[in-house]
Amino acid sequence: MLVFLFRRIAAGAVLVVVVATATFLLLSLTGTDVARNILGETATRAAVTAKSHELGLDQPLAERYWHWVQQAVQGDLGASWFTGDSVNQSLVDTLPVTLSVVLAGLLTAAVLSVLLGTAAALRGGWVDRLVQVGAVLGTAAPSFLIALVLAVTLAVQLGWLPATGYVAIDASGVDWLRSITLPAASLAVGATAATAMQVRGALVDVLRADFVRTLRSRGLSTRSVVFRHALRNAAPPALTVLALQFIGLIGGAVVVEKVFGLPGIGTLANSAAVRGDAPVLLGTVVVTVVIVVAVNLLLDVAYGWLNPKVRVS
Repeated sequence: MLVFLFRRIAAGAVLVVVVATATFLLLSLTGTDVARNILGETATRAAVTAKSHELGLDQPLAERYWHWVQQAVQGDLGASWFTGDSVNQSLVDTLPVTLSVVLAGLLTAAVLSVLLGTAAALRGGWVDRLVQVGAVLGTAAPSFLIALVLAVTLAVQLGWLPATGYVAIDASGVDWLRSITLPAASLAVGATAATAMQVRGALVDVLRADFVRTLRSRGLSTRSVVFRHALRNAAPPALTVLALQFIGLIGGAVVVEKVFGLPGIGTLANSAAVRGDAPVLLGTVVVTVVIVVAVNLLLDVAYGWLNPKVRVS
């Protein structure tokens, strides 16, 4: 098991290095005059040159990259070119917002997809058709449209939940939950639709397996067969889809955070991309990739626990 984990960690580390290098090169080759953007169009040529030297933009590309790597390895992702704020502190301030929304949406999607997928597989008939139609509609509807509908109906018209803003969990647990409910629900719809269909398909196949017929012939109840045996065997495909949905939810959070005015990592990355703030954007990308690698590592561990053959292979 340790060798299994080591190989996955090594592969994840390589992925982080590759993505960080590619992002650094792309940001460095955009041709944008960052110093001019910071100082404004009225700045003199001498002032722009001095600013470029201050930011290190007049150094060779390889030297700038090596300097960034040395800082990143020590845990320092630099400072914003425009505000001077520490990238580390900006990520500390914004990452909890995004993770709160994404994890709440993912947990909601996981619970609902198991319930809906299991009901569709066991009941069949109109329940199965209803779940399939709902899954198609949920997959087709973009998250920003769902977010707008929820914001207008539940927040603006009915006033049940706040339309914008974020409250930290340490300030008020109830207000924190209220502030992330609509954004999380907006992200959960599509994830639930995709994962529920995967649960349904996998469970239908497992229920037709020989070992399930053997368990039923021994007098085990349907509940015991499904929840103690069948769901575990149907879990790996659903976990794969759920992990992919997590990655998609991080991307969807960029739009949802804009709709609900949340100060998350998506808003931070979007503003950095608009201004050309390379240190902030690079730090955001690296941290996001690290999170994705960590989630995939947890998925591999779950696979190894559910199916020992994965560890052997």
